[in-house]
Amino acid sequence: MTKRESYESRTEDFLKPLLEEFHFELVDVEYVKEGSSWYLRAYIDKEGGIAVDDCEAVSRRLSDWLDKEDFIEDSYILEVSSPGLGRPLKKEKDFVRSMGKQVDIRLYRQREKQKDFTGILTDYDKDSVTVESEDGEEMVFKRSDIALIRLAFDF
Repeated sequence: MTKRESYESRTEDFLKPLLEEFHFELVDVEYVKEGSSWYLRAYIDKEGGIAVDDCEAVSRRLSDWLDKEDFIEDSYILEVSSPGLGRPLKKEKDFVRSMGKQVDIRLYRQREKQKDFTGILTDYDKDSVTVESEDGEEMVFKRSDIALIRLAFDF
C-alpha cells in the first residue's frame, strides 16, 4: 500500500462511523498533490444535498482527529465538501446510482479520433463500462482506458 493509499484508507476508516452518526454518505477521500501543495479531501453527501454547515461540522471533527493522530508526514490542506454535480464515478455504489443516467467519459487515448464520449450508462463490471449514445449505438469501454467517468450535466 502506498503512502497515499494508507492516508486515504485511515481517513476513510475514521470518517465512516462519524458520517453514519450524521446520516451522511462518504463519497470519496483523496490525497493529491496539486502544484506544490498536498490536499486531503473528503467528499460527503446526503439526501437533499450537503450544506456548508454540514461540511464544517465534519471538518472540525476530522481536523481534531488528524491533529491527534498526526500520521500524515507532509503538510497538507484539509477540504471537506460536496462531490458536486460532476462527481466522478469511482466505486460500485456510484455506478449503481448512475445506471440509466447520462455520463461523460474521457479516455486516456483517442478512439475513433476522439477522447470524449457521452451516453446513457447501461452496464458496467470490473473491466468495462457500456453506454448508449444519442443515436442508439452501444459503446463499450475498457475501464483501464478511462481517465474519467462522471455524471453529465447541462446548464
